Amino acid sequence: MPHWGQVLTEIQTTQATDPSPLDSVRRKYIAKLAEKRGRNIIAYYSGWLQKPGAQHAHQSSINDDDMNAFMAVMHGLDRKKGLDLLLHTPGGGMAATESLINYLHKMFNGDIEAFVPQIAMSAGTMIACSCKKIHMGKQSSIGPIDPQINGVPAHGVIKEFEDALQWIKSDPAAISLWQVIIGKYHPTLLGECRNAIKLANEIVRDRLKNVMFFGMPKSKAASKAKRIVNYLNEHNKSNKVHDRHIDMDKAIRFGLKIEPLENDNELQDLVLTVHHCYIHTFSNSRCLKITENQCGVALMGQAPSPPAPGRI
Repeated sequence: MPHWGQVLTEIQTTQATDPSPLDSVRRKYIAKLAEKRGRNIIAYYSGWLQKPGAQHAHQSSINDDDMNAFMAVMHGLDRKKGLDLLLHTPGGGMAATESLINYLHKMFNGDIEAFVPQIAMSAGTMIACSCKKIHMGKQSSIGPIDPQINGVPAHGVIKEFEDALQWIKSDPAAISLWQVIIGKYHPTLLGECRNAIKLANEIVRDRLKNVMFFGMPKSKAASKAKRIVNYLNEHNKSNKVHDRHIDMDKAIRFGLKIEPLENDNELQDLVLTVHHCYIHTFSNSRCLKITENQCGVALMGQAPSPPAPGRI
């Protein structure tokens, strides 16, 4: 299978005879991957790395609009074949993520395997953990699932309140300092943070027990799920930052069911070729997000056109 540069050359060569070379080349290799696997393929890809910035943050992340995209690409698929879900996403809304997980599992009766060619962070990790197994390579990363409230780590907010309480108990004179710090939070934030952490735990723990570890003795499945959730949804000790990258070896060590892409060279080449096709699409078009199946059915989100010179 072609590597990064060869994919780009093929796209450029195809351009002479095809008005949509990015789409044509990409769909050719998705179809080859589906043929290799004998399963349905849905690629859920975000171009947040190629188009960073706050103006693209909502559209490039997981949100409720994605349900329409998944409904569109689901139409006509033979769902008895199961689903291979290719994920490349920075994450997004937890409620939207839970809704997508529930929908996909109802449609495929839990027969879903995740592929992470490069990055599936935060809520993307939650989706991956809801699958029967996760295919990763040496270059792949998932991430912590600790919730963010308006961009602020929920665990961090709770820790700051706890630190304030302990400090004031030992030194009451510090209350004026902490009033300034804690005063920036609205009154219900602490409860919201605790509930968000609980919800993230529930979503991932339940899917791990009932999907990834299905068939294990219930006590063993519950124990493994708890260990994984405790690691992924932790901020202050193990992970420290929300965007910490967790590689394949570490994911295996803390108990996730990981299938290394390196175990099948042909499969690895196909997955990475498809990945390169998506990155080239984002780099050479206004496309910001793509949800696409092996039949060429796709819903694409576009970045806004830049304003004309001299206009706002």
